[in-house]
Amino acid sequence: EAQTGPASSAERAYEYVKERLLDGRYAGRTLLSENELARRLGISRTPVRDAFSRLEAEDLLALYPRRGALVVPISSSEADDLLEARMLIEPHCARRVAAYHADIGPALQRSISDQESALRIGGAGFIASDRRFHRMIVAANDNELLLRQYDFLRDRHQRIAATTIAREPARVERFIAEHREIARAIARGDADRAGDLMAVHLRTAHTLAQRPPC
Repeated sequence: EAQTGPASSAERAYEYVKERLLDGRYAGRTLLSENELARRLGISRTPVRDAFSRLEAEDLLALYPRRGALVVPISSSEADDLLEARMLIEPHCARRVAAYHADIGPALQRSISDQESALRIGGAGFIASDRRFHRMIVAANDNELLLRQYDFLRDRHQRIAATTIAREPARVERFIAEHREIARAIARGDADRAGDLMAVHLRTAHTLAQRPPC
């Protein structure tokens, strides 16, 4: 039986809120209530407050005493910073993997099949499968420092991906098609094309995420 003490309650509240922050269910500028979340989770307000404090430290929430916690929206500068970081890592890794680890091709194809399945099911599954595809390419480069830097960007990557898909859900099919083209270039060992396709893919997603809501 799962633990039900204060620590486990705070962890449960943290995971519950963070999951919804990262997949877009709690949109930027949403005000979250300690009381409401405590009732929903069947716990006291204290572990919810602890969870909010952790998420504030991660720059995902801003706390307002006696009012609740405001979901920090993704700023244009944050999105730009993330794009710059990803552009330094991912096209480079795509080129290196195509040149030296093209045997990752079948694994990338399986990842694309997972993305297609997630698209049919709907919900937040595509966001997770999208991230796994990109991480697989970075990991295949066998550079632990780059992989650690990439993983540090995980939460921001996931939030922006959720925003992008919310802007234009139909665009997911095109994302998958772009992934397929990247995977083919890697499998062929075409390093320059793999890197170029990755760069275009990242810029396209960034541009879409920056569009104002309809």
